[in-house]
Amino acid sequence: MFEVLLSHIQNKVDITDEQKSLIQSFFTVKKLKKRQYLLQEGDICRCLSFVSKGLLKSYFLDEKGNEHINMFAFEGWWISDFNSFIHQEKAVLNIDAVEDTEVLMITLENYEKMMQEIPAMDRYFRILYQNSLVTKDYRLIVFNGYTAEEKYLQLAQEKPEMIQRIPHNLIASYLGLAPETISRIRKKNSLNNT
Repeated sequence: MFEVLLSHIQNKVDITDEQKSLIQSFFTVKKLKKRQYLLQEGDICRCLSFVSKGLLKSYFLDEKGNEHINMFAFEGWWISDFNSFIHQEKAVLNIDAVEDTEVLMITLENYEKMMQEIPAMDRYFRILYQNSLVTKDYRLIVFNGYTAEEKYLQLAQEKPEMIQRIPHNLIASYLGLAPETISRIRKKNSLNNT
């Protein structure tokens, strides 16, 4: 279960076998069934979570109860309501399992301790945060500057595994589109490809 995490870390920074064992000691394992919450709005996000198996979604609900997905987390992805985690304030996001999922969870105390004891982990997280900022900036540009069809086709080209693995109503929420719009785009593009 730690293989995915350790491989992810080693793709970014060098760590020793001793550090690998130490890293594992900071985490606990949690298994979630499909649709089970990892975090609910209003609770405090006590842990930063790494997906070792499965798929999670992070979202907020608007005043009408409509779900707005801000991210999916596959195997090898981190997920949390980061503001809630860092500041130990009430979460504004919900996180639940799209599939049966297994996560490795680290508390804020262990996160800080791990960074102090293993300097390579500080660098690892800095790289992740930099990449996250770039991705969020790009997503904002796509969300505000692309047509519905361009959004869907861009996602299909860049992340085909999302289109294949995630139900289309959830893809629609992620892209800020109606499910009928996704169906129309898919139908149009399947006709164009025949």
